[in-house]
Amino acid sequence: MKPVSRPDLRRELADVHHAIVSCERCPRLRDYCRRVARDKKRAYRDDTYWARPVPGFGDPAARLLIVGLAPAAHGANRTGRVFTGDGTGGSGDFLMAALHRTGFASLPTSRHRFDGLALRDAYILAAVRCAPPDNKPLPEEITRCLDHLDAELDVLRHVQVVVALGKIGYDAWLKAAKRRGVRLSPRPQFAHGAVARIDVGKSGLPAVLIGCYHPSRQNTNTGVLTARMMRDVFVKARAMLDSKASLR
Repeated sequence: MKPVSRPDLRRELADVHHAIVSCERCPRLRDYCRRVARDKKRAYRDDTYWARPVPGFGDPAARLLIVGLAPAAHGANRTGRVFTGDGTGGSGDFLMAALHRTGFASLPTSRHRFDGLALRDAYILAAVRCAPPDNKPLPEEITRCLDHLDAELDVLRHVQVVVALGKIGYDAWLKAAKRRGVRLSPRPQFAHGAVARIDVGKSGLPAVLIGCYHPSRQNTNTGVLTARMMRDVFVKARAMLDSKASLR
């Protein structure tokens, strides 16, 4: 099979992203995103909010996939890029610092869509593409969004390792795998740093899933997740990618 070039993959992703940005499947989430964009936060009162579903971001030929929860109301819902713009020391900066230290990101911060940040061999997406009230999407909203995850996965054909940030992202990934016919017996259980090797059969999915606490301020400010803990997860992912034997 002839390898697909990055430009070709980018063109495929552009079509997928157009469908994501145009999605109106969840009225509760769409209403909330628009309301946040109208009322704004005082610090961002002069900004024009994105206020639409947020597609994934990164290297279309990535071997590492990172699955998050959902856009932050005044972060990605404002900037239009996942894990971007939620303030100095926010989840975006916390994540990018770890990715930068392990060679997956060109910058240790993620402030706005035009900041020059590029991901290398990594791609980030969210289980839910619209900011949910109180960061709590409903189960049916997560299920509806799985179609977008499936569509991006069809293009991200080089992924070998998945890092799921938080239990919602972890469970969403397992649901996506089940939809593709993967038998989850025994079903992997979420834990920080835990590595699950899944028999994916002929599904085309990566066989390695790593759990990681979500870099929310609640977790990082209380020490539930430290910078070293997050960095160690991506050190582990890097080591696996560099050792083909560990991915069998």
